[in-house]
Parts: sequence; C-alpha cells; structure tokens
Amino acid sequence: MTEPLENPVDQHARVVVIGAGQAGLSVGYHLRRLGLVPGSDLVLLDRAPSTGGAWQFRWEALRLGAAHRVHDLPGMRAMGLQFDDADRSRPARDVVGEYYRRFEQHYDLRVRRPVSVSSVSRLDDDTAAGALCVTTRSADGTETRIRADVVVNASGTWGTPFVPWYPGRGVFRGRQLDTTDYRSAAEFARQDVVVVGGGTSAIGFLLELDGVARSTHWFTRRPMVWADTASLDLESAVAAVDEQDRAARAGEVLPSIVSGTGVPVSRRIRAGIDRGILRDQPMFTRMDETGVVTADGAHVHADAVLWATGFRADLRHLAPLHLRTAAGGVVVADGRSVDEPRLFLAGYGPQASTIGANRAGRFIARQVMDVLAGS
Repeated sequence: MTEPLENPVDQHARVVVIGAGQAGLSVGYHLRRLGLVPGSDLVLLDRAPSTGGAWQFRWEALRLGAAHRVHDLPGMRAMGLQFDDADRSRPARDVVGEYYRRFEQHYDLRVRRPVSVSSVSRLDDDTAAGALCVTTRSADGTETRIRADVVVNASGTWGTPFVPWYPGRGVFRGRQLDTTDYRSAAEFARQDVVVVGGGTSAIGFLLELDGVARSTHWFTRRPMVWADTASLDLESAVAAVDEQDRAARAGEVLPSIVSGTGVPVSRRIRAGIDRGILRDQPMFTRMDETGVVTADGAHVHADAVLWATGFRADLRHLAPLHLRTAAGGVVVADGRSVDEPRLFLAGYGPQASTIGANRAGRFIARQVMDVLAGS
C-alpha cells in the first residue's frame, strides 16, 4: 500500500538516474542522444564528492590493468579518449576520475553531487498518478523530492561491502577492515595480516603487502581457480554471465562473476604464486582474541584481518517499493524490475562488467523511452 506523502514534490523530471559510475553515465549519454535534456527532463544524481564512480575511492597504489579492465564509456573515443592509452603510472582512481569528468563536461550531463538518495517510493496522487518519488539529501542536509516518470538505479555496490559472520569476530582484539577501508600497505608495516577472500582485491592486497607486512596468510571459502589467460574477458565468460542473469530473474542474491570464471594469471600474479605469496588456505573455523584458528586446529596470529569478501548491490533506498524477495534479491529481467515496471536497474546482474554496463546503457535507454512514449 502506498503511504501518503507529507510534503509536495519539489521538481518533476521524466527520468532520474541514481549513480554516475559506468552504468549511470552510459544510460545518461544514450538518453541525451535520444532527446532528453540533462538538468530538466533528465536528472543524474551521484552521492560521491567527485567524478569516477567507485574508482575514486580505490587505494592509491592501484593502477589500471591491475584489476578488471575499465572499458571506455560510449562516446569517449569521439572525444579522443580511451583507457588503453591512459598513463598506467598514475593511480587508477585519478585517471578514471579525470576521464569521467571530461566525459560529463563534454556531453553536458549536469550530474548533481554530492547528493544521496534516501528513498524511492510510489507517488500515487491526483497530480502524478503512477509516478515515483525520489527523495534526496544534499551535503548541507537539504532534502529534495523529485517526481519521476521513470527511475534508473545505477547505484553499484561500493556502498555495501559484504563481511560474513564468523565465530569469534566480536572478540578479536586486532583491527578488522573491509575493502573500502584499505588505503595503503604502509598501514600494516611489520604486522601479521590475515586476508580473506578469493577475488582480485584480495590478490592485490597480498601482493602489495609482500615485503611490507611481517607475514600474510590467505584464506578463501573455496579453493582458488586460476584461469589459463592473462586477462579476464567477462563477456566471453558466458556461463558466469548466464548465472548472474538467472539469479537476477529469480530474485536471488547475485553471485560473484569471478567465482564462475577463475582469476586470470598475469605476470605479476604468476610471480606471486611462484614466490608463495598467493597460496590460499581453507577458510578458518573461528577467530579469537589474537588471531584465527584454522580448519586443522592451528592458530595463526593476526594484528589485522582484511575482509576482501566482495559486495552486495546497494539497493537500500529502494526499500519503500518492497521489491526484495525472500531469497534476498530483486526480480530483474533485461535490466527492468518485474514488480515495478517504472524502475530499471543498470549495471545489475549480467550487466556488472564495465562493457556490459555500456551495452546495457543503450538497451535500457531505449526501453525507458518506450515507457515514456506510453505514459
């Protein structure tokens, strides 16, 4: 049942896009090409302080090419920009932030930031039957309500890191961090560090900590699978992408794409394997005050535990729509919510790769225009 709104809306937009990372900018670009005017018809919102999506929060040592490839935004090459030519000696967060800033300015997308979205709800009153209401809060605390004919959610995952519960987590006296907390290996100089997780972030942390930390131990929930290639082409990983699509259509929590593809072995990773730095162990059974206890009962001392255990889709602001299923996800087919047809989810499920987000941008934009034409 729709709850009555106490305050009138402050603005009407035909489309509101939540998030200005790869997926959100791609959708915005295509909607602009299809005739919507940024700033009035089309409103793009981003909670981050600057450009670059989640990349702006990555640690300083991360370089382009050290993780999944960043694909060019649509229309970027027409500007004379492409990530393949970017300076790989600079931090990835700086390069991506600069390129995205130039992209936003060139196409005049008028992204509003930093603006957080606190809720998306149904607005079924006499003046806006069937519309959605996007409630935002700016940095100074000002609340704004935008009536939208269509909402495209492209909020990504960076805001919702996943840290699993393990016995003893509450009694461990050392430091516990997730991926979003990591800044540099120097923070762990001469410390014993436990790294948990089987993805590229965990691998990157272990390689950076080598020679800085006193010791590292790597624990994974399932044995590592190394791919036979030097780079990961997510679009060719058909089975993994299909599994993402199946989970999205079933309203399940989305699985990790890497868990279905294996991790490619670059020269840097091969060197880490050969040196014994990248040697995973079965997940420990519990934590205690000073470390972790392994499956065979051995104790591993830890000054810090780094949980590189992935992320969940950040959909908390969609809670008023009551779309969450008993399985923990949202039912999404071809980028569109099945239970709320005025809502699209870009960069979700099979669109999670950066090139997938680009292709989804065009596909979703066309669907959005079809909805607007029929409203």
